Amino acid sequence: MTRRRSLFLVVAAAVIALVAAAVLVAGNLVTEPATTTAAAAPRDLPVQPVHVPAGQPPGTIRLPQGGTAELVRKEIDRSGTLPVPDGVDEATWWGAGLDAPKGATVLAGHVNWKGAVGPFAELWDSAPGQPVTVVDDSGEEWRYQVSEVVTVHKDDLPSRAGELFGQGGEHRLVLVTCGGRYVGGDLGYDENRIVIATPA
Repeated sequence: MTRRRSLFLVVAAAVIALVAAAVLVAGNLVTEPATTTAAAAPRDLPVQPVHVPAGQPPGTIRLPQGGTAELVRKEIDRSGTLPVPDGVDEATWWGAGLDAPKGATVLAGHVNWKGAVGPFAELWDSAPGQPVTVVDDSGEEWRYQVSEVVTVHKDDLPSRAGELFGQGGEHRLVLVTCGGRYVGGDLGYDENRIVIATPA
């Protein structure tokens, strides 16, 4: 029986500082005032346009060999850990939006879970030049091409966090999973596979 795997993406405090100033914009909810005329006929309200905010999170990803996963928005916790959903059907999204001119859109998923191999296991076979496609919540397709493949020991990841996951530099897609030697505990595997893709 395959043991439960866990993947924690440890992000250096310096990277957290890069996104600490993120601004959340909430729309105001406006309601019609109550009417006191019982006989008043209902009136049709005009259809309001749907506002799609810049940096809208993606909905699904298709990896080079055809594997797909649904993407779930997550935030880094106080310990600097980016949580990854249980199972292999979902992956975490954090960082820049797909339409951002700069910064990393980080997508992280388990290599396997309770005996099931996940689509992010494909990252261990990825090579430069392969296509990656993300479809956002509105159905728009964003095409990327793998430009770099990196294997990093988890002990070395914090020192490279700014380089790999920072919100500066040209926009890029950064895909992350685990692998290497299984050591158990909170660490799980001792390595991360990181695939960087740029807009095609």
